[in-house]
Amino acid sequence: MSRRSIGLFIAGGLALALLLAFAVSPWASSEPDGLERVALDQGFAENATEHATGGSPLADYSVSGVDHGALSTGLSGVIGVLLCFALGAGLLVAIRWSRRRSVARTSAARD
Repeated sequence: MSRRSIGLFIAGGLALALLLAFAVSPWASSEPDGLERVALDQGFAENATEHATGGSPLADYSVSGVDHGALSTGLSGVIGVLLCFALGAGLLVAIRWSRRRSVARTSAARD
């Protein structure tokens, strides 16, 4: 597989993930998730406190400052995909750099 085809595959996957994050995430269920449902069923949901990151810019799957609900949720999904992609790409670059340094040291030691 050539570098170009790998790049196209990655770009296509990223584009598909961004499209799905923006278009599908607004349709996510607004019902409580598993942990919230257990807290409600067991009667201790009223003891919950605000999470430390509850006031963050992407809290509750929305972007602060964007008043349109579906747009805010879609943008939050896009930002999440981009952050995950950047983290994965950064890890890949770091691993490749580390391996190249290791190979360079090994070949220098042989000489």
